[in-house]
Amino acid sequence: MVELTPKDRELLRATLQDAAVKCSERCLYQSAKWAAELLNSLEPTSSSTDSDTDEDSLMANSPSYSSRNPKQSAVVITTNVDPNEARLEAQETHKYLLAKSLFDCREYDRCAAVFLPDNYVSGLTPTPTSPQKQASPSPKKSKGKSRAPAEASAKWSAYPPISQRSLFLALYAKFMGGEKRKDEDSEMILGPLDGGVTANKELVPITRGLANWFEERSGAADGSQGWLEYLYGIVLSKSKNVEEAKNWLIRSVNKCPYNWGAWQELSSLLETVEELNQIMVKLPLNLMTLMFHLFTSQELYQFSDAIHTEAADLRAVFPSSDFLQTQRALLYYHSKDFDEAELIFSELIRTDPHRIDALDHYSNILYVMSLRPKLAFLAQLATATDKFRPETCCIVGNYYSLTSNHEKAVMYFRRALTLDRSFLSAWTLMGHEYVEMKNTHAAIESYRRAVDINRKDYRAWYGLGQAYEVLEMYSYSLWYYQKAAGLKPFDAKMWMAVGTAFNKMDRPQEAIKSFKRALIASTYYESGSSFGAQGDQSALASGIMDPETLYLIALMYEKLGNLQEAASYMELTLAQESEGGDEDGAAAGQPMGITPTTSRARMWLAKWEVSRGELARAMELAKELRDDGVEVEEAKALIRELRSKLGDR
Repeated sequence: MVELTPKDRELLRATLQDAAVKCSERCLYQSAKWAAELLNSLEPTSSSTDSDTDEDSLMANSPSYSSRNPKQSAVVITTNVDPNEARLEAQETHKYLLAKSLFDCREYDRCAAVFLPDNYVSGLTPTPTSPQKQASPSPKKSKGKSRAPAEASAKWSAYPPISQRSLFLALYAKFMGGEKRKDEDSEMILGPLDGGVTANKELVPITRGLANWFEERSGAADGSQGWLEYLYGIVLSKSKNVEEAKNWLIRSVNKCPYNWGAWQELSSLLETVEELNQIMVKLPLNLMTLMFHLFTSQELYQFSDAIHTEAADLRAVFPSSDFLQTQRALLYYHSKDFDEAELIFSELIRTDPHRIDALDHYSNILYVMSLRPKLAFLAQLATATDKFRPETCCIVGNYYSLTSNHEKAVMYFRRALTLDRSFLSAWTLMGHEYVEMKNTHAAIESYRRAVDINRKDYRAWYGLGQAYEVLEMYSYSLWYYQKAAGLKPFDAKMWMAVGTAFNKMDRPQEAIKSFKRALIASTYYESGSSFGAQGDQSALASGIMDPETLYLIALMYEKLGNLQEAASYMELTLAQESEGGDEDGAAAGQPMGITPTTSRARMWLAKWEVSRGELARAMELAKELRDDGVEVEEAKALIRELRSKLGDR
């Protein structure tokens, strides 16, 4: 349980305010928004709830109040604790304000050029001239400024003596400019020339420049404040240098723990729970690490009681945090408790109807629950708020998919990707639509792009398995299904797909193991999906199992020639029935009634009893089969055959 004293809360409030301002100064708008939202979700204290004439009130930030109380002026630019950095920042204020204004106007190259002119930064980029020619200028005629570019080129260092804040802003502007040009150079989504390999050409010079900058400072041990480590981690991650990126991001969050962007980037590089546990010992002991663990666990589809407890502890500190509420909703979503997840998202919309973040996940929940009116309302709400957000396009696409208008759904998913090519949900959902449209090759390409962006997306791996299964390429299909099952080991659907692939490859022994894993997974969800519920009997305790899975296991044993074991599983399949039961009863935790699967199992057992000479038992099963209304004609034929055999006796 996280308990904070009033003094701790005031310190946390001040720290979050400082983080929001510093992130905003560096144009890290999403991180600034996250910190500001978290700041406003803190419980109010006595100092923050005083009258509007109090020095800590909102009026204290007004120009008239600030002029009368200079010590209480609103914070616009933070001061630096490092005296050398503070001196440089003070000297650069006019240039910094210009650079930030240009960044806000999306003029990235002009922003970077304020501190790093193009002719200066060009020394970072390798040129066709030979190294000998570059490194041997005339010693007598090369003076002052004429010598600097050559020396910088030889050492891969092109940064003038400016503050770390200004250097970060300039390099981040170069990076964003490269990302902008990359998007402009990219072809139409899934067009004939869209290979998905367009690169950011600024990555190499930024990487080399930062590497030398840190090397000059003994591996970032002296004077660095964590922001440049964050940028270095980003460019290393974009360059597919994952392990180095992790190391630098860990350094960043230790030096600057309230930059949420660094935590998000670090989370995106972790693919397993084991990797998460390994790096936890390297992280600072504070609330941000707890927040990171909750977020990453949710991203890794973990939803145990311990994770829910973490969420509850954090909500005690930030009781009105929309971010934490979203994480709770996603935890329930991953545990297939759609009702609870839908309830939380509905409350989020009620409290903040203009917030679009993560609403694409809410649309997925409404799609699965087939709540078409609510999905239509959500699409209208998001469109009225901002129709040019990728989340909005995915919501509208899901609505059209639910109405079976797959062509229009694809159009909206394409629009989402035009706005943001790295938006994971759009690639995955577009793959689903192409599967529905029988365009297998386009579906495969969509799913591939999804796993390139996030290798933890089990839906994309599963979709690839389905697509290759349609193409009857079962070895490929099996590999992708196994990747999906590895990411979500407690999802029976994943293991059923693995078992089906093994069956089609004529490997019944492995198929049996996979189907048995599916049985275990289905009971896990039944018992674990209702967090905090009291008195509910789990499916495992009540002995309820999926009859379809049991039936497939029986067929596998039949294929192996083990008819006795096959018969045992057929009997287990029949045992899932109940007098007057139905599918709704099964959903409520009760045994289900007669289904086509149990009828097929009954027919198999009747024939099995005939082969063993147990005609009375076979007749009993055949009559039950006739009465259940599923395999009536075949049951009648079997009864006539049995009567003739019994008459002969």
